[in-house]
Amino acid sequence: MKILSRIYVIILVALLSCGPGGNKNSENMIEGPRKVEMKRNEAGNYRLFVDGEEFYVEGAGLEFGNQQALAAHGGNSFRTWRTDNAQAVLDEAESLGLMVLMGIEVGRERHGYDYDDLAWVNKQQEEIRQQVLELKDHPALLGWGIGNELNLRYTNKKVWDAVNDISVMIHEIDGNHPTTTMLAGIWKEEIDYMSEHCTDLDFVSVQLYNEVINLPQRLDESGYTGPYMVTEWGARGHWEVPKTEWEAPIEQTSSERAVGVKERYEKAILADQENCLGSYVFLWAQKQERTPTWYGLFTENGEEMNTVDVMHYFWNDNNYPDNRVPEIGDVRLEGKQATESVKVAPGKNLEMTYVATDPDGDTLNIRFEVLREATVLGDGGDKEPRPESFNDLMLKAEDGLVVFKAPEESGPYRAFLYVLDGNNHAATVNIPFFVE
Repeated sequence: MKILSRIYVIILVALLSCGPGGNKNSENMIEGPRKVEMKRNEAGNYRLFVDGEEFYVEGAGLEFGNQQALAAHGGNSFRTWRTDNAQAVLDEAESLGLMVLMGIEVGRERHGYDYDDLAWVNKQQEEIRQQVLELKDHPALLGWGIGNELNLRYTNKKVWDAVNDISVMIHEIDGNHPTTTMLAGIWKEEIDYMSEHCTDLDFVSVQLYNEVINLPQRLDESGYTGPYMVTEWGARGHWEVPKTEWEAPIEQTSSERAVGVKERYEKAILADQENCLGSYVFLWAQKQERTPTWYGLFTENGEEMNTVDVMHYFWNDNNYPDNRVPEIGDVRLEGKQATESVKVAPGKNLEMTYVATDPDGDTLNIRFEVLREATVLGDGGDKEPRPESFNDLMLKAEDGLVVFKAPEESGPYRAFLYVLDGNNHAATVNIPFFVE
């Protein structure tokens, strides 16, 4: 099939005089926008070029996370989901030598927006015009991400007509930066429609989690043969894991998650050097989504988890950081694994056992708490409140053992363990249990 006219993928452009992820000082600051283009390099592979220099995206979804840590670990780019506080975000990125794919919030059908309502559609486009005019000349800007997963649980394909109109409008006022939209997965039905109705986009962006390992097959099934970028990927999704008898999804340990991320990056992203332009791992920050530790690469206290080590490895010529995150495994509650659906009596003293090691021989300590199982759940990454915490239940902590008291009230809970090395690193695990 024909490549979506100018539908190329999201590759974050690089810093001009400072290599990927490198720091810049005020003497090297660039005035005005950079020119971002899509073309093949000398090897015949699709790449973005920034002011004529080739740039392969080695980035993360970040938005309001730690830009300094991203640059220090060798990342060269990040993406956002909206333009909130965008000027400050771009200014800091420029000072650190990072480039930004700026997300633009676009109404989703699953949130009640109606793409048959032309008055609202036109109003939305005008609001986006103002956002683009304000930011288009910033030197840290790579391009524009028009909406995020607009195809998630939708029925009205006119959303793609609206996206195309927004893209046309952006190109009319900004001739230096490409446009894209981020798809939840990639499907033939959408690619066929977008090939006819969304031809102004410069590239296509794909978002998959554990399923990213099958991306080559998914691309083949969709009929898409052009360049692409993976703009969200990382942990196994909470919809992609085993569940307890009471339907609580079972989260991998941070060590297990890192192993999976390494495999997916090697087999699904690096494996396609011709058409894949790079990726943004999710999420270079912390967020509550089913649990406080599921998707972020950092804890709520800002400690780095194991996946940070993995991304550092790939962004630094297969070299790990000088000091590594601890490893954790063989975690059990009352002698049972999470998949055995642990049920306990109210107020009972419980034993949680684990095996933790540190690659550098650092002295390890722990942090522990119990949370209620999350019940107010976001859809498609929407904001969730943190569940109620019980941080006074721990009775004893020894090497490889935590003894704590079960809550008195019946219902589903999770026991969370953080293994700390004193160097701002944390290995994490949680086990769901049910008080009955």
